[in-house]
Amino acid sequence: MNKQLLLDQIKADILDRNICPDLAKQANQLVFGTGDLDAKVVFIGEAPGKNEDLTGEPFVGASGKFLDEMLESVGLARTNIYITNIVKYRPPKNRDPSREEKEAFMPFLYAQLAAIAPSVVVTLGRHSTNCFLPGLQISAIHGQTQKISVEVKSKQYTWTILPLYHPAAALYNGKLRQTLLKDFKIIKQITK
Repeated sequence: MNKQLLLDQIKADILDRNICPDLAKQANQLVFGTGDLDAKVVFIGEAPGKNEDLTGEPFVGASGKFLDEMLESVGLARTNIYITNIVKYRPPKNRDPSREEKEAFMPFLYAQLAAIAPSVVVTLGRHSTNCFLPGLQISAIHGQTQKISVEVKSKQYTWTILPLYHPAAALYNGKLRQTLLKDFKIIKQITK
């Protein structure tokens, strides 16, 4: 089965199984993910915000503009990457996704990653990072690659995880902007 069909099936499974029905009820739509299905790099945020819920695409607001700037700084564009979130529906009032919501969506996220088969998974922010590297502080491990193994449908996958601060953090804390831009350069080094 080709990647697009696999991803379409994963999306259909989320809808058919009515994952997080309370979130789904108050959201405009499922925000599944977009980008190059053969991407070497997949970016993972925590959950859609207001703009993402309206457009159906992840990272289209102010954080997305900064993400585009960082991609450009290392010679990449959205057309070269795939981007998604752990939780696929906008939490009300942009609250943090709950542990239960993240756990409900993780098997589908793992399936997305298995379908795309990236070289690097970039986690954006503490929520995304802690889903892959539980118990570790983003402030201690940002910019440092880690390897993890995950079983998806009885098959073992090993992924290189690169935890980074969330682009929104740099919008609120100017000091993090340079840290993020510096950490972003690692993507180019590890995907050569």
